[in-house]
Amino acid sequence: MERRIWGTVQGRTVELFTLNLGKGYQAQITNFGGALVSFLAPDRQGRYANVLLGYDSLEGYIKCTSSLGVLVGRHANRIEDAQFTLGDKTYKLAANDGRNHLHGGPGGFGKVVWEPRVVETPFGEGLELSYVSPHGEEGYPGNLKVQVTYSPTEEAGGLRLDYVAEADQDTVVNLTNHAYFNLAGQGQDSILDHELALYADFFTAINNEGVPTGEIFKVAGTPLDFRQMHAIGDKIDADHEQIRAGKGYDHNWIVRNGGKGLVRAARAEHAPTGRVLEVWTTKPGIQFYSGNFLNTPVHPYRSGFCLETQFFPNSLRFSHFPSAILKQGERYEHSTIYDFSQCNM
Repeated sequence: MERRIWGTVQGRTVELFTLNLGKGYQAQITNFGGALVSFLAPDRQGRYANVLLGYDSLEGYIKCTSSLGVLVGRHANRIEDAQFTLGDKTYKLAANDGRNHLHGGPGGFGKVVWEPRVVETPFGEGLELSYVSPHGEEGYPGNLKVQVTYSPTEEAGGLRLDYVAEADQDTVVNLTNHAYFNLAGQGQDSILDHELALYADFFTAINNEGVPTGEIFKVAGTPLDFRQMHAIGDKIDADHEQIRAGKGYDHNWIVRNGGKGLVRAARAEHAPTGRVLEVWTTKPGIQFYSGNFLNTPVHPYRSGFCLETQFFPNSLRFSHFPSAILKQGERYEHSTIYDFSQCNM
């Protein structure tokens, strides 16, 4: 594995690691925020492009407010009113998304330096990142030990993320990666021509703040029906309450058979290049976000999409949602695979 010094932050050395994923596929990862910096993937003609939105320097990730490529925690996505009750105590969190808490807060896992270690995995060298989140960090209870391992898969073109966490008291944990993909390559303006399938029959409804209300709706008959693959742009601006609430797609889909082992949650295709991305996960939910709030010259509006595997957002409010509570003595374990290939279209 290639590794080089990328800079310093918080008095710590930051490195950039290059993982060989076989047949020319490569992923670059930094231990600042655990960010996926780039992913080289060939098109059907064998021409390589970086299919992730990212930055060329550490400074970009330090300043970034869009969570590009980073590990998100302690709790991915939104927590209503920036607070939750655990046992007989209410914990106050940062309100960094209006009145709500988003992606672990402004000082969450995407803004800390992780301890890196190159490790042997079943299919080649991998990168293990470790972090100890102290009790009270961003308002969360308990000292939490987190470990995330990035590794190749048996077939070339796959990147596996294995998440492990343990706490010394009851807390909440909902970890994900916030990679933005554009299968045409970074620098292309739009992802609306990408075709997408989501293997889900239901989604969690949101209010106009993007926060789940506790309602679970069928995708059938709505613009959120991706059971049959179609272009992201087909219905992204449909006159529908949920589309208006998300300003496009920014919803959690309930993965079919999710939480029952490693299952396929999503497939994206880009016909002009032939690039394909499949997402496999052990998580029960996946957030499809169509880049509705991207707004920089480098990363313009809807120039990337996210497929964030997760427990449902705002799950701490609803007993019928899968629980993000991690009990003392229990072990949080989840896995996600980003699997790239080509198809002839």
